[in-house]
Amino acid sequence: MRLLPEDSDVALARTPAATDLISDDDRSVAADSWSIKSEYGSTLDDEQRHADATEALAAVNNRAASDYSSDKEEQDAEGVSSMLGFQSYWDSAYADELANYREHGHAGEVWFGADVMEIVASWTRGLCTGICQNHLSNHVGDGEQVGVHEKDLADWSVLDIGTGNGLLLQEVAKQGFSDLTGTDYSEGAIDLARRLADRDSFTNIKFLVDDILETKLDTTFRLVLDKGTLDAIGLHPDGPIKRIMYWDAVSRIVAPGGLLVITSCNNTKDELVEEVETLNQRKNAVGNQEASSDPPPFRYLDHVRTYPTFTFGGSVGSRVATVAFMRN
Repeated sequence: MRLLPEDSDVALARTPAATDLISDDDRSVAADSWSIKSEYGSTLDDEQRHADATEALAAVNNRAASDYSSDKEEQDAEGVSSMLGFQSYWDSAYADELANYREHGHAGEVWFGADVMEIVASWTRGLCTGICQNHLSNHVGDGEQVGVHEKDLADWSVLDIGTGNGLLLQEVAKQGFSDLTGTDYSEGAIDLARRLADRDSFTNIKFLVDDILETKLDTTFRLVLDKGTLDAIGLHPDGPIKRIMYWDAVSRIVAPGGLLVITSCNNTKDELVEEVETLNQRKNAVGNQEASSDPPPFRYLDHVRTYPTFTFGGSVGSRVATVAFMRN
């Protein structure tokens, strides 16, 4: 089930056709929204990232119709975009939250709610300790933390992309992780996250201004968290292209054997798994052309099974999905 964040100012629109998405005019819609400021040096030309994603999207759109069901084609044609896909929206939102924090000391909105944040942190801890102790299967029970030791988590470098106010990293720190970094393309978000971390005595968390689609990070992380960032990227008018850029970026920053944990309200578990399979097929096709024997980037590992569910139209779903993928 796809649910959009509740926002009276969100304007819904039909997703532009692929030919529109790759035009120069549409690329410039939010040119200023994707600027980056960072101390890190780029390892890949930003224009090349966009060109590669455009080429990959065109290849997907040119597949034979038999590769898809008619229902799927109809569903894709009715995607939506909104202001939540633009950096300007988040800069404005975090400017308001910073002002609110200065005046009242409020931490701001917790995307998806504090209960989801706590579940993500504790569930992810169980995955990581299970991997450390070789106790992990593809059906790890939610909350299972047999033989947990903080030393098992000390070696896990953690990156939260689109960290916002940084509260997810605070919750992760409470679980025993200590090598923590949060990035966001909004300077206001990073300013707020730093202030809250200092206030709450989480001084070991590092925060950097960085856009995952044009990341300047030159290192890899054993655990990468995404709570709502892929959702926001998908709501941009160039969402299909930017989602491909997203997967290419996270493929580079998740260390081999590491985890990518995505929490989404706009994608089901099955949709996220399908998107990873599409990534793997695309990478495999490129590898075949280059005579490469590299394995596909990611494989599905597990998902949270304890979120409340509801039934609609005979289907059972939940308002949030959290899915873990392992980097091959």
